[in-house]
Amino acid sequence: MTFDSTFTTKLLAAADRLVHLLDQFHQPRVLVIGDLCLDEFLTGQVERLSREAPVLIIRHEHTRQVAGGGANAVYNLAKLGAQVKAAGIVGKDEQGKALRHIFETAGINTEGMLLDGDRPTVTKTRISGHARQSVTQQIVRVDRKSDQLPSQVLQDQLADYIRQNLDQVDAVVCSDYGDGTLSAPVIAAALSHPLSVVDAQKQLQRYRGATIFTPNLPEAEQAVGYPLGDGTDLPLISQGGKDLIQATQAQQVLITRGGEGMSLIHSDGSAYHIPAFNRTDVFDVTGAGDTVVAALTLGLIVGASPWEAAVLGNLAASIVVRQFGTSTTSPTEMKAALHLLLEELGET
Repeated sequence: MTFDSTFTTKLLAAADRLVHLLDQFHQPRVLVIGDLCLDEFLTGQVERLSREAPVLIIRHEHTRQVAGGGANAVYNLAKLGAQVKAAGIVGKDEQGKALRHIFETAGINTEGMLLDGDRPTVTKTRISGHARQSVTQQIVRVDRKSDQLPSQVLQDQLADYIRQNLDQVDAVVCSDYGDGTLSAPVIAAALSHPLSVVDAQKQLQRYRGATIFTPNLPEAEQAVGYPLGDGTDLPLISQGGKDLIQATQAQQVLITRGGEGMSLIHSDGSAYHIPAFNRTDVFDVTGAGDTVVAALTLGLIVGASPWEAAVLGNLAASIVVRQFGTSTTSPTEMKAALHLLLEELGET
């Protein structure tokens, strides 16, 4: 593995400090406000073609349910050791019950999960099949969601819950997947906290004044209104980050660039470009952004500099992209990955 010599020297010098920060990941208290989604994976064996229609008949074998969307950010924080409160809206349905059970099993506080009798829990069901002695492949995805916003009553109740809990948490994370939970009153309540981390797919200007934004490259392009290339043009990325800070009045912006790494831009115009720690064993990037947000947030809470926190986020992402589907990591795994990375750099 080859990195820029300046970055390598800085990373090697920060090694002990990064381990110390990881040892404190159990201390933070975090409130996550998000579009809470349930990801379902239905898998079975393909038996034959149906005589009713030109479709496959699959004999169901098993169903797996995991936290998705904004719920994945909640789950990642819990698995990294944080004390987490989940705030959002789910339907009065079996999917909402399943998501609440997943959270409670992980020790997550679910008092902020409000019930909506008019809208379903956002659910993404992936149906996959396999023939004998063949790999499993996704065949179709079925989404359940409503295009209607939550009622004003629910929006106000969620905003009230957030305000009541601000002094009990060290940071607030907004995980906005565009499903309607993050309405204007909810955002206003969330941004009242001095440390607010925003992961939003679009309309970043709605979060004007947040501490740090974590858009990926396409999201950053949409926010600034011009293309930022393939992630390798660092001066262009830096300019995009500066323009995004000007538009949002954030203190920092962390633009994730996929296999090219990530770029941290500060309000003073300085920029730091962090290379990807894993470019060869990437199987699935699903949910990696949520992992970055989780590790970044915990790093900032326990006293990491924005650069150190971004490095921890990058490290966490390098682990979860090795696994299929939404996944998580732990401080123990992160320390092991850091050790291996430092060994490789020490040999170069």
